Formats: sequence, C-alpha cells, structure tokens
Amino acid sequence: MYVDGASRGNPGPAGAGVLILGEKGEILEEYKKYLGTATNNVAEYQALISGLDLAIKYQPCSLDVFLDSELLCNQMSGNYKVRNEVLIGHFRTAQQLLGGFEKVSFTHIPREQNKNADKLANQAVNIGSALEKK
Repeated sequence: MYVDGASRGNPGPAGAGVLILGEKGEILEEYKKYLGTATNNVAEYQALISGLDLAIKYQPCSLDVFLDSELLCNQMSGNYKVRNEVLIGHFRTAQQLLGGFEKVSFTHIPREQNKNADKLANQAVNIGSALEKK
C-alpha cells in the first residue's frame, strides 16, 4: 500500500491519496479524499488512516506500507515519539487500525517512488479547492 498526503500551504487545502496493490502488483484500489484545510503531517496521517481502513477489507495477513513522510514512518515504526497534540489522536487511530492485521511494515521511500499516491492526493486537493471556489 502506498499512501501520501498533500497540503498546499501549511496549513492549507489538503488531500489524501492511497494506492493498494495486490500480491502480484495489480491495482486493487485507488482512493483520494479532500481534507479541507490541514497541515501536511495531518494529511499524511489521514492518508494512512484511510489506507488502513480500506486495506482491512482485503483481509491480508501482512501489509507493507510505503510512504515518503520520514516523520510518519518513524512515528509508526516506534522510532520517534509523537509529541504534537494534534497528531497524537491520529496516531492512536492508526494504531487501533493496525490491530486488524497480523503484520504491518512501514518503509520510507523517496518521493519519486510514491508518485501514484502523490498524484491521487493532489487530485483530491484540486477537486476540493475547485468545489470550495464555487
């Protein structure tokens, strides 16, 4: 699963993007959601939470999560503590969703390797921003 959050401004219009692939690399699901005004870190957490929620229905024994947010990767892996009060709630929600899987790994990848999830997150921002202007 590839996840990404986007925020234009920090905070600013934000979106979440998720790409879920099957064992053979086939696309199982593409998801995008406009989040309104949010920081980039909140958008990253919302993308992860949405992705975990979506992935549960496929009932995988294990889940590999790829993301380009070093902060989120390290927080979810337990390498960094979550100190920001706003992010603590998102972290706890994500932790609860992890209980639906036997094994989850988090891998930090370069932004270039996360283009599809990034594209979905930015499409969500574009759609949401256009709707707000009407």
